[in-house]
Amino acid sequence: MTNVINIKNISKTYIMGTEQVHALQDVSLQINRGEYVALMGPSGSGKSTLMNIVGCLDTPTSGLYEFTGVNVSEMNDNELAKIRNKEIGFVFQTFNLIPRSNALHNVELPLVYAGIHAAERKRLAIEALTHVQLEDRMLHKPNELSGGQRQRVAIARALVTKPSIILADEPTGNLDSKTGEDIMALFNILHQQGNTIILVTHELDIAEHAHRTIRLRDGRVEGDEIVPPEKRRVPKSAGFVI
Repeated sequence: MTNVINIKNISKTYIMGTEQVHALQDVSLQINRGEYVALMGPSGSGKSTLMNIVGCLDTPTSGLYEFTGVNVSEMNDNELAKIRNKEIGFVFQTFNLIPRSNALHNVELPLVYAGIHAAERKRLAIEALTHVQLEDRMLHKPNELSGGQRQRVAIARALVTKPSIILADEPTGNLDSKTGEDIMALFNILHQQGNTIILVTHELDIAEHAHRTIRLRDGRVEGDEIVPPEKRRVPKSAGFVI
């Protein structure tokens, strides 16, 4: 497998007044292309800090972070923004959709930032929405969609640039259990199609869908294990037939 994320001895320290907060301490891990990984940890474990670094939203205080073979640990904000827009598809708990824009325009947004011309943007956005079975809702605004449909729009937006990884932060946190199962069924299919998925969650039943679990505690990696097939959670919902 090709290595997509290579983290070596990363630490992150925040200065809070006169106090130093060591959010991450000497963290090392690798994630290969095509993996389905759950990043777990309680509040204060460093999970969110590591997610921000993996997603190129922040940089480490020390250590090395290589993304697709490129050292991103010392990049400036503009360089990080280019990596985020092209290589990382984000899916958030709160969907992060623009309320006054329809589903099609929300999915097009990363392509606008990438400088793709209008006709190609529309084609790719329609393709992504079709991929999550929302082609009949693409002119609807977020308040005209259910929570599950909004999250599917967010997943289509994450897919539209054909990123190196999909980084999902508590993607079922605002959904009921049935809708959450539908979304996890969709992630399962996306992984089967070759997408690299990193799932950030504190919920064990959500993490159990992944094939590998990395656990953090007190800013350090506490455990890193492959989940055997018989212990992986299979989504109850058939959900999608993509």
